[in-house]
Amino acid sequence: MSSAAQFLADRYAAVWNEPDADRRRARIAELWAPDGVHVLQPPEELRKAAAELGFDRSTLEARGAESLEFRIRRAYDSFVAPGAYRFRARPDAERLADVVKFHWEMVGHDDGEVAAVGCEVLVLDRDGRIARDYQFIE
Repeated sequence: MSSAAQFLADRYAAVWNEPDADRRRARIAELWAPDGVHVLQPPEELRKAAAELGFDRSTLEARGAESLEFRIRRAYDSFVAPGAYRFRARPDAERLADVVKFHWEMVGHDDGEVAAVGCEVLVLDRDGRIARDYQFIE
């Protein structure tokens, strides 16, 4: 584990828990490149629903600050704001050249029980900001 990689992973998870819209927007700007992309492998039920509608796309993308802000706000509104869950990075972040990989957990706010786990693969730009963010729900 790299302490710099773990610091990034912890800051990443904190954005998804941030209640203040202005602070969330500022943190997104600090973490992601202006044209950064968040690519999500949607859960199986969403992929199945898309296939039933004739879509063969297996990923979803949020591109640029406005789309990233919308994506993160929707996750916050759905999971964190109601008080049921919070997100945290596992202490397993690793960096290899310009790539950082770590796992995160969505845990019960009151009991800390793990409700969901994901793997994040971040490709950083020259300034150390996220250029591409690949999210796998496990």
